[in-house]
Amino acid sequence: MAHRYRCGECRFATRWTTESEVGDLAAAHYAETHPGLALGGIVEINQKNPNSLGCLPILGIAVLLLVIVASCQR
Repeated sequence: MAHRYRCGECRFATRWTTESEVGDLAAAHYAETHPGLALGGIVEINQKNPNSLGCLPILGIAVLLLVIVASCQR
């Protein structure tokens, strides 16, 4: 799983990375941009499969079926 931090004070967001690196990046952002404020914001978790092909296989099957139907009508 990948994690991303979104600042509670501004529109800053980190890249998707490990949970421990997100904590370090968030702390560094607050120290540099919002000194004296308590660390706030949210950590998002990306639970999607990064190797997923999405709907591509379904589209391929649909095109293949259309080709078969078109060739049968001749």
